[in-house]
Amino acid sequence: MASNVINWFEIPAADFQRAKKFYESILKIEMMEQPMGNFQMAFFPMDPNSGAVSGAICSGEHYTPSTDGAKLYLNAGDDLSVVLERVPAAGGQITIPKTQITPEYGYMAFFIDSEGNMVGLHSQN
Repeated sequence: MASNVINWFEIPAADFQRAKKFYESILKIEMMEQPMGNFQMAFFPMDPNSGAVSGAICSGEHYTPSTDGAKLYLNAGDDLSVVLERVPAAGGQITIPKTQITPEYGYMAFFIDSEGNMVGLHSQN
């Protein structure tokens, strides 16, 4: 089995540019856009040789934002409070504030993004 159970994720977007701006704003990153057939994708930064998990924002048929279904947690760096504080200004809504999981597993929080997806954040502090 590979070192990661998850090897890729896709976050649905109803308004592709709005979603891209949201994630670039809260994570302070730049996302590369690329059409893939009938879909539009914006990729989270990744090193293809690192073995680390990454993903993309996707817009097109079969990509419907939702608060239901599988949940993913984005790595929020050293302290998820920094990323979480950017969510409202970027057009999102915090649904679960920073909450300790356990001292060993760190902290988590959930927000609804600009498209209506529920997404988690994780950090050790």
